[in-house]
Amino acid sequence: MEPIKIIMRSEYQYLTLTLALIFGAFVPFETAVAQNDVPDSLIFLDLQTKELNLTVGDRSKIEYKFVDDDGNEYDRDISFWMGVPGSTIGGVPTDKLTVDDQGNVEALAPGEYIVRAVTFYRSKNWNYTKINVAPLPVTTIVFNEGPDTYYANSSYVISATPMDRSGNSRADAPVIYTSSDNGIASVTKSGRLILKKKGTVQITASSEGVVTSKKISVKENPVASVELEASESSVRTGDVVHLNVSLKDKNGKTVTGVPVTYSFTGEAEEKEGTSGLGLIEQNGRFVANKPGFFTIVAKSGNISSEVYVEASPRNIHRSISVAGHGAIKVMMADFWVWEGVDGRDYAITGTHSANGEAYFWDVTDPSEMHIIDTVTVDARTVNDVKISADGTIGVLSREGASNRRNGIVIMDVRDPGDVKILSTFDDGLTGGVHNLFIYEDHIYATNNVKKYDIINIEDPTHPYRVSKFELSRPGHVVHDVWVEDGIAYSSNFGDGLAIVDVGSNNSELGDAGGSPENPVQLASFKFDKGWNHAAFPFKSKSTGDFYVVAGDEAFKVGLDPNQAVQPTGWIHFVKFNGWEKAEEVARYEVPEAGSHNMWVKDDVMYVGYYNGGLRVVDISGELMGNLYDQGREITNFTPVDPDAWTPNSTMTWGAMPYKNYIYISDANSGLWAFELGPDSNGTN
Repeated sequence: MEPIKIIMRSEYQYLTLTLALIFGAFVPFETAVAQNDVPDSLIFLDLQTKELNLTVGDRSKIEYKFVDDDGNEYDRDISFWMGVPGSTIGGVPTDKLTVDDQGNVEALAPGEYIVRAVTFYRSKNWNYTKINVAPLPVTTIVFNEGPDTYYANSSYVISATPMDRSGNSRADAPVIYTSSDNGIASVTKSGRLILKKKGTVQITASSEGVVTSKKISVKENPVASVELEASESSVRTGDVVHLNVSLKDKNGKTVTGVPVTYSFTGEAEEKEGTSGLGLIEQNGRFVANKPGFFTIVAKSGNISSEVYVEASPRNIHRSISVAGHGAIKVMMADFWVWEGVDGRDYAITGTHSANGEAYFWDVTDPSEMHIIDTVTVDARTVNDVKISADGTIGVLSREGASNRRNGIVIMDVRDPGDVKILSTFDDGLTGGVHNLFIYEDHIYATNNVKKYDIINIEDPTHPYRVSKFELSRPGHVVHDVWVEDGIAYSSNFGDGLAIVDVGSNNSELGDAGGSPENPVQLASFKFDKGWNHAAFPFKSKSTGDFYVVAGDEAFKVGLDPNQAVQPTGWIHFVKFNGWEKAEEVARYEVPEAGSHNMWVKDDVMYVGYYNGGLRVVDISGELMGNLYDQGREITNFTPVDPDAWTPNSTMTWGAMPYKNYIYISDANSGLWAFELGPDSNGTN
């Protein structure tokens, strides 16, 4: 296969950008000279294993070799990225499949997977191996815990888990449920248990010929009345309503333990498009997505009660205008805006798949933003850039260096118009640094997308490594790391969030005695879709709740790497009530676009949403459901420039609120600054 060109302005630009963003550390660098003085352009990856058919528990190996046109073999670096059909992103947790850098594969869960070989070199055939993992047979079925008591005129969800001989869940195996007496209790194929009268009944679960049963005793339902109250009767869209139910028997005594189900009906103000009016959860919470009048019903047995809620428009929209724009003629990467030691405002921007340049801008007057210095390093990509809190030290990441010694570059930025390189650090970081963070005289640098190293820069001319953090299973990925209040939040695609104490001062949720020299993991959180790309922690200004927003990065594509792709994914809101008590409570999903980097300040989220541009979102109050549906979007802007690197095309990387402006980096059109207009009350 011919190499995929990185600088491309065709219908495949999303695929090109995807490969550059994810595999930035490994993109072809044809001008480099490898060992034995053989140019990279003459070396091919011959990935010999095109498909593996395994069973859970099996181990195998992906065979490959590096050759030239004459068949001579070479020893070259290779890495493997686990994915799923239909996406160029990873997304496979390492408890399902593992693959190390030698191509050794272990199948841990059934499914279809893709393992992509990632190298500096061209491929003689496709650069992926398809892996089909068949499950082990079901040997036992275990009923999951249910209530202590079952009552007539009620319904419950009953569930059982099929297990294989190794004790692993066979969640993929369908379970069929039956009842010994449908007059007492019937059960649907999906496990909804409908109890009709007092008595004893046996419920049977079967899967792949294995059968197990559970005896259920059904008691009379004592509920004679249902009293329902709502925390609010008049709300805005997006405001969460809490429902309180009291059950009473015929003597007026309170009844507990009997299930209550909630439902609602609604009449929207807009008569067209009334789907998705709201969301109700069985824990007694309701949120309206659309303005209108809602009837909420609580039902226990054959007794019900209802309350009424009226939702008005949220009315938080604000206008947005361009305050300044700085275009460049290469792909822009990450950025940072800060106040210099001289009191003026500056920005640093990286470049992707270009010439190893980082640009320094004076943005004191955004309408006249301009480049005041350029730092050029040996790299194809300067993916990430950060500035210390005191505005004196800058750091940039390197990928695609000609000598394959990537690492980081540390700079004196006290005079952003005359930046001085103080040192470089590439010891153990030669595979490439994709993302980094600078915090309290330490740099946290992702290393070859496998771990992050912690580097002491108390003396920035003599940096040294003090420790590292890495997940344990082979095949894991660490894409990004963000540090706040002495806690590092890393984004690990298929393995989700890893939260690590590196000197925590978050007294509310506790710590584990960690430090930069001794990082200690506090918590983790996985997502159904394994696209976790970036994370941002914040405490809600309006509620005091602590969240981590976790952004996806995904691109829909088939197995053909030349097929055009479409960004997808959303922002997940994970609420922490203690490090071990976390739940995903809400999302923000733009249907036609894909998320990238985000920032939260004062209950407002700013998101670079790739082809969806800049999105500014109200995240005040309790969060529930899809915020996109609730009128919470304050404003949006889709940047395009006919004279940009990619004309009239949007690929917004990230957003950062700074002083009175919102700054974004757009990969296709450069650095932008925006101003928001007044809100509905006329205030800024």
